[in-house]
Amino acid sequence: MSTNKSSSSPSNNNGRPPQGVRFGRRTSSGRVVSLSQDDDQDVSGEYPISSTGDSMNYTVMMPPTPDNQPGLGQAQATSSSRLQRNGYDNHNNGSLGGKLDRRVSVLKSNNKSMLMRSQTGDFDHNRWLFETNGKYGIGTACWSEEDGYDATSAGMTMDDFTDKPWKPLTRKINIPPAIISPYRLLVVIRLVALILFLGWRVQNPNEDALWLWGLSIVCEIWFAFSWLLDQLPKLNPIDRAVDLGALKEKFEQQGRSDLPGVDIFVSTADPEKEPPLVTANTILSILAVEYPVEKVSCYISDDGASILTFEAMVEAINFGELWVPFCRKHNIEPRNPDTYFNLRKDPTKNKKKMDFVKDRRWIKREYDEFKVRINGLPDAIKNRCNMLNSKDQLQRNDNINENDEKSDNNDKIEVQKATWMADGTHWPGTWYQKAPDHAKGDHAGILQIMSKVPEVDPVMGHYDEKKLDFTGIDIRLPMFVYVSREKRPGYDHNKKAGAMNALVRASAVLSNGPFILNLDCDHYFYNSMAIREGMCYMMDRGGDRICYVQFPQRFEGIDPSDRYANHNTVFFDGNMRALDGLQGPVYVGTGCMFRRYALYGFDPPRANEYTGMFGQYKQPTTRTIQEHSDQEEDMSDTQNLASHPDLELPKKFGNSSVFTDSISVAEFQGRPLADHISVKNGRPPGALIHPRPPLDAPTVAEAVAVISCWYEDNTEWGARIGWIYGSVTEDVVTGYRMHNRGWRSVYCITKRDAFRGTAPINLTDRLHQVLRWATGSVEIFFSRNNPMIATRRLKFLQRMAYLNVGIYPFTSVFLVVYCFLPALSLFSGQFIVQGLSVPFLSYLLTITVCLMLLSLLEVKWSGIGLEEWWRNEQFWVIGGTSAHFAAVLQGLLKVIAGVEISFTLTSKSTSEDEDDVYADLYVVKWTSLFCMPLTIIVINLVALVIGFSKTVYSVIPEWNKFLGGCFFSLWVLAHMYPFAKGLMGRKGRVPTIVWVWSGLVSITVSLLWITISPPQGADVNQDKRPKSPHAYEGDKVFRMFLNSLVKEMLEITLNGFVA
Repeated sequence: MSTNKSSSSPSNNNGRPPQGVRFGRRTSSGRVVSLSQDDDQDVSGEYPISSTGDSMNYTVMMPPTPDNQPGLGQAQATSSSRLQRNGYDNHNNGSLGGKLDRRVSVLKSNNKSMLMRSQTGDFDHNRWLFETNGKYGIGTACWSEEDGYDATSAGMTMDDFTDKPWKPLTRKINIPPAIISPYRLLVVIRLVALILFLGWRVQNPNEDALWLWGLSIVCEIWFAFSWLLDQLPKLNPIDRAVDLGALKEKFEQQGRSDLPGVDIFVSTADPEKEPPLVTANTILSILAVEYPVEKVSCYISDDGASILTFEAMVEAINFGELWVPFCRKHNIEPRNPDTYFNLRKDPTKNKKKMDFVKDRRWIKREYDEFKVRINGLPDAIKNRCNMLNSKDQLQRNDNINENDEKSDNNDKIEVQKATWMADGTHWPGTWYQKAPDHAKGDHAGILQIMSKVPEVDPVMGHYDEKKLDFTGIDIRLPMFVYVSREKRPGYDHNKKAGAMNALVRASAVLSNGPFILNLDCDHYFYNSMAIREGMCYMMDRGGDRICYVQFPQRFEGIDPSDRYANHNTVFFDGNMRALDGLQGPVYVGTGCMFRRYALYGFDPPRANEYTGMFGQYKQPTTRTIQEHSDQEEDMSDTQNLASHPDLELPKKFGNSSVFTDSISVAEFQGRPLADHISVKNGRPPGALIHPRPPLDAPTVAEAVAVISCWYEDNTEWGARIGWIYGSVTEDVVTGYRMHNRGWRSVYCITKRDAFRGTAPINLTDRLHQVLRWATGSVEIFFSRNNPMIATRRLKFLQRMAYLNVGIYPFTSVFLVVYCFLPALSLFSGQFIVQGLSVPFLSYLLTITVCLMLLSLLEVKWSGIGLEEWWRNEQFWVIGGTSAHFAAVLQGLLKVIAGVEISFTLTSKSTSEDEDDVYADLYVVKWTSLFCMPLTIIVINLVALVIGFSKTVYSVIPEWNKFLGGCFFSLWVLAHMYPFAKGLMGRKGRVPTIVWVWSGLVSITVSLLWITISPPQGADVNQDKRPKSPHAYEGDKVFRMFLNSLVKEMLEITLNGFVA
């Protein structure tokens, strides 16, 4: 950049202040031509831009310094000329000229030698700036309002020099090529090695044991196919980042917030398995979220209609009036009070307000009292009900006595024992004692607005001696609504999916937030900025094509070793991050922010179709997408219906005109801000700063009507609209339908975990949870939601990912067979190959090394630990041989015989043992899912003993075959170690049923093998070849050893049963 000086002063056109920086271009002759906009010159034709390397340069005005003066003898001329060159008028700015003259006089002093460096004699700029208080000038690097450069008097501000370009709210971060390129190369190498290995295995059968060879080759082919399905979607993992500062600049600079509204759904069903205190803490974390209060609405769905949950929410709202302002005042994280007060760190860290310690001590005391009230609610409600029922019984008896004084009838009428509310009225939901219209599955709909709609403008608190000092703190709470949908016998209420759809309709009538965030009752806000981070993706350029933003699930209360892979980091940090590079992650049931318009079953504003065998050709969809109109008939006329049912428009929303009218409003409010030419389908700035209309009685009555059990009759709810019915894993199906229509999803991994929840650490509970997931996957495979018949809007690799979701449970069939193969090999003395040849060992080594390197690179780009990866591998074998295998059987029964599948709710309660929070880890609850893994362990242990004995006592020991079978048996047992450890309970106390089952399996297998393959020498006529005396002696010894082993096993079994 050159620093040429210009002697001509620019014209100040239209009152614009002159600039200190001019744009110029050097011509081929060396002359500098000014290209400043102030000169109003059009040089596009006079000076054409050539390709000879001419560069654009700047003409910069430099402030006077001792080593940058054209002449010391012309100081006055220099001063006036510089004033002219900077565009200042001496007549209008005389004071500025005097200031600059005094500045030049400092430069005329004879102290210049003092400013020279002693060694080199060069001028010392730093010393000159320090001793003369020199300034750099006017610009974006330094802006000074002190004397010497009083630019504001000339009409200049910092905004004139600050360039404010359009800022994206999010950015995509690709995985470094040094990691992802070798990762992809290893995938190709391992795939080629698998193909060559399987080809070699097929061409080299084991003639001595064809049955063993056939079983192994079938299992290996399936494993290769399953690995390929799992690996293909991982070829393009990405990371993402958001800019919360840019979000605030765009939407919160006009006083009121221009951000769209968010409706937060919390679902619960059973207060015994989902304790009210856990749910209340989740609600408190939602109420204290960092988002405009008037834009947040919280809804809780109590599908059990329990008065315990209802009154717990009342207590939560009362305590929230103190907790929420406290969090805002001191910037508390996390905002779940139970988690916050149990943090093992200094609570005063980064807290600047002097009254924090006093406030924290006071709010901790209030929270302890709050917990006492919540935990005492069951007894309080029962005592109240007993008292009021007794009073009602006495009153009824008195009325009967008064009416029957003259009669001889002394029979007393037993009054139905009702459940009473605190105001002395009957609870409209489920009663403790079943009664008509007051039982589970038979009760009226309940909708209660527990906290009023907040004011549009902040409501500041004040000082209160009895409470905390909330002066200058916004004390508003978001709107909170308790909802329990109506249930009647004879209706299919569709479990959680039906409850969520009821919340969608009720919230559309009451608040109609264009975005919906759903959480389980045990998942709370660990990061109060989570909604803002998710909103960055929805409001960014192209965000109108995003149907939902999925957050990873993080869990608390897991044992340090994570014995059963409860954290599931391989899936949440590996698979989901990889899907984010395709069409988006799958929906996993909680911690997901939906676009309401996409949840209604509409198509995205723009979509692509992928054609070709591998979807390599992309083209915009030919179907024209029209905006939603009020008349459904108009929509059906303007849109062309596609052949695939998922691409048809939703039409039957129900008979509520209020709900139907809210659809177009939600679609408009969910659009990104049209602040750039590249933003398509945007809305104008400032469209959402107006307050929403207040609620009235007819609106609330309409909300109650849309949660009735008959509302969904003859509608498309659950078929095309809302959460999809027909599967126990409604979450995966709902997300698949959106992707199938061409929507995209985003995976939002925040630096601080967005949400945290609990997971079952007990082995039985964990397996039942996995069983439910696997059964849902089998249902998806046999339904119309199979991705093999998806639309062309689903990417090829995304299709493979969904196909893997439906196929992975079937791997359990081959896994169970493969886990028995090492034992069968040891029993028979054969192996899956003829012998441990060089080609077999070479292929095996290549495949294993590639797998290990792939795992290391996957650990590198996903951020998971090696121990977490190994725990996931172990539980894959445990779950595959138990829950997945049972899920395949249940799914086949449902498809073939129509047997319905029912599951119990996963318990969210924590351990009651305060001394050991991991007490549930050691509880052994016997279930039929234990049978198959326990059988595999016992048979492999027996096979090791028998195989070793048989090899030792044989005339010609074949140690290579024994070592091959022994290696694979130990591989199986190493994966089963967490399962065996879980059966031992605390201090290794094995339950009796484990001893009995192990003994029975051992005895059965041993006797069965003796019958099928008796030892040599038992019948000489079977083999006409003469045998040496040593062979007969070896067979006799082995048979005696096997008989003694069976007796020992029987004795151990009986001792365990007696114990």
